[in-house]
Amino acid sequence: MPLHSDIVMGTLVTIHVVDSGFDAAGADGAGGVDSAIARAFEWFHEIEARCTRFDQCSELMQLTAHAGVPVPASAILYEAVRFALMLAEETGGAFDPTVGHRMEARGFNREHRTGAIVHTAITPEDDVSYRDVELDPERRTITLRRPLTLDLGAVAKGLAVDSAARELAPFRDFAIDAGGDLYLGGSNPEGDPWYVGIRHPRRDDELIASLRVSNKAVCTSGDYERRIPASDSRQDAAGNHILDPRIGAPAQSVASATVVASGAMLADALATAAFVLGPEAGIQLLTRLGVDGLIVTPELERYETGGLCHGS
Repeated sequence: MPLHSDIVMGTLVTIHVVDSGFDAAGADGAGGVDSAIARAFEWFHEIEARCTRFDQCSELMQLTAHAGVPVPASAILYEAVRFALMLAEETGGAFDPTVGHRMEARGFNREHRTGAIVHTAITPEDDVSYRDVELDPERRTITLRRPLTLDLGAVAKGLAVDSAARELAPFRDFAIDAGGDLYLGGSNPEGDPWYVGIRHPRRDDELIASLRVSNKAVCTSGDYERRIPASDSRQDAAGNHILDPRIGAPAQSVASATVVASGAMLADALATAAFVLGPEAGIQLLTRLGVDGLIVTPELERYETGGLCHGS
């Protein structure tokens, strides 16, 4: 059972391939598995290098430095931005990738490997939004119409998980865990659908639900993740890291939002969008887009779609 881990994108990424799951396309033994796992991790490093806002040398931050002009983009960055803008339009701005500077101002600006503080030398206007980003699909360019910083945190890690999953698809039975962003292929070592425990948002080491999943991604956004302490010197710094872009403040009506979808980029982004929209509108969004999910409020009320497969 090859099991490999690496720290990338600010989190621990673990890949587990079940030996019994090899099919004809992946029957070249352990060496083939190890090579596929290595290629899978390469996707995480490549996508981070292109899409992170925590490295001034990344492709994303180079784009930030050239507001007002069309900038040719790699296939990776272009797809991440295209998807983020599509979801922003779908949610009426409840999901918006242009919140990067506001996230930075709230203290979410520390590079995970070095601990260095990242500061973007721009002064965006308060009303920047996804409508200030223009794509040219023929030339594959991205234009920031006004100075702004994109934050692709709710997109890039899911894109990396999906890219890694494609590398591992020949082995059929595998699991990818990128800091809680999961893709679960085929079956677990016992031959059953994978078991996924959903963390209780208010009680450590306790689950609020469990799911059975096969060939799907599962991603959760929670208000317990990456909090800035209330003792921080900035007046607006306390609270969770999920901003409601429409008001520029943390979303407050949800404690956790879990989404089960065909891919991790979709599941991760929709978990963020549902968190911001709130329980009722969030479930409506998931239902409209044909995915499943569970939303828990701070009062521990549960809202869910009808297609979740709960574990025992």
